Amino acid sequence: MIENSETGNLKNEEGIIMRESGILMPVSSLPGPYGIGCFGKEAEKFVDFLAAAGQKIWQILPLSPTGYGDSPYQSCSAFAGNPYFIDLDALKAEGLLTAAQLKAEPWGKDPLAVDYGTLYTSRYKILRAAYAAWCKQCEGLHGCARYYPDAYYAFTLENEDWLEDYALYMALKTANGMKSWTEWPREYRLRDGGALERFRAENEEEIGFWKFLQYEFAAQWKKVKAYANEKGIQILGDIPIYVSADSVDAWVGGPLFELDANGGFARVAGCPPDYFAADGQLWGNPLYNWPYHRETGYAWWIKRVRHALGIYDLLRIDHFRGFDTYWAIPAGSTTARGGKWEIGPRMELFHALEGALGKLPIIAEDLGDIVDSVRELLAESGFPGMKVLQFAFGGGDNEYLPHNHIKNSVVYPGTHDNTTLNDWWENSATEKEKTMAAAYLHLVPCRPTAKEVAAVKADTARVALLRAALGSASDRAIIPMGDWLGLGEEAHLNTPGRLGGNWTWRAAAGFDTAALAKEIRGECEVVCRA
Repeated sequence: MIENSETGNLKNEEGIIMRESGILMPVSSLPGPYGIGCFGKEAEKFVDFLAAAGQKIWQILPLSPTGYGDSPYQSCSAFAGNPYFIDLDALKAEGLLTAAQLKAEPWGKDPLAVDYGTLYTSRYKILRAAYAAWCKQCEGLHGCARYYPDAYYAFTLENEDWLEDYALYMALKTANGMKSWTEWPREYRLRDGGALERFRAENEEEIGFWKFLQYEFAAQWKKVKAYANEKGIQILGDIPIYVSADSVDAWVGGPLFELDANGGFARVAGCPPDYFAADGQLWGNPLYNWPYHRETGYAWWIKRVRHALGIYDLLRIDHFRGFDTYWAIPAGSTTARGGKWEIGPRMELFHALEGALGKLPIIAEDLGDIVDSVRELLAESGFPGMKVLQFAFGGGDNEYLPHNHIKNSVVYPGTHDNTTLNDWWENSATEKEKTMAAAYLHLVPCRPTAKEVAAVKADTARVALLRAALGSASDRAIIPMGDWLGLGEEAHLNTPGRLGGNWTWRAAAGFDTAALAKEIRGECEVVCRA
């Protein structure tokens, strides 16, 4: 087998692109003893499970630090990794933590749900203890007061273009009670050079702590990714189109974003009313100043995508339509209804990216209110778009019905924003959707009665929908882990527009059984995806 450098797809010896399948499973959803999934034995065990199941892709969503609403799509940095994913057992093996320290901390009462409040307190307490032990290990080496490992120096030099600002930002954020940078004292908010230098000098240890976390994150993730790649598994990660308002990127970005006369954000991002939200979605992210990006040859975007390609094998760009037209909402609005469409950079951006980085292994999240110009941009880019089966059965011959899927696309039963198939069938699908789906999937006669539709069990519909996804003409099929497990609403990762209660689901220990891997491989082999 060989890999197509332009698409990331595997080809057979005849050069024909092979149909692939994968599983959507956030790292946070892995089981483990410390409140959240991480880069430990469970991650490697899941890679083994994927390989046994004949899968070629692990979609993990963003690895970014979680921000507002515990969302990885509202991160404090477009470049940093989430410290929660650092494997504490690996730190223990390095002599930086003890079993007693780990046992003493609370990690949440429910092993099937992330308790972010508890996690924030216990995780950072433990990580600070590990940092203190690491610093002590480095004392007096080579005649220096403190000499860090060569790998650390290499990491900081390789990443200094974002790491220095990030570590300073997090130290300042800590010193200011974790408030948004827009609420900091004026000299820090406006990045007064003298004030920042004094702060650096007085807070060297705190700044060092945040660098240490990124060093450990990067080293551990590199091992997990290498292990996956050795097993023939590609990592599919996410790039949120926007950065968070409360982020180092926004703090240092200046002309990268639309600013008002006072240096505040003039307009913010969101999307208009749609399937998910009657008032639209008010994300609150700062909007890009696209003319400035054009003047700089899209240098910041090149830097961002180059960094992401060092972390992932494949990139899903969230809210792809924002590169064509984007919903601009006046700052201070309480809903997204008052926004208006503006024209984005379109192909000019992707030409710049490919000129600097070569062909891009990008999947475009082209969902929502899609107009002809977005379809034209997708076609011109050559990127595969997404087909979601939960959107297919509202009536008419729509593009999400399996017989309308094109090869250059990725099919999902549902995304991280959708609920599970079982919950969709039982609680979310309308009677019209259930009737059409049941008939389309040959679960009932072509003109079923209400009683015949009602008799279709959720699990029966789930299996039929999974087979429809796997049998699609789409080159790639990605199945959320919760759907393979037949779970309900508890495995719904994110409800757009809802603050709190998202990103909490964790799989039960031992979920990735040999029997389930065999079942998945068998289903995929029937339609030539394994």
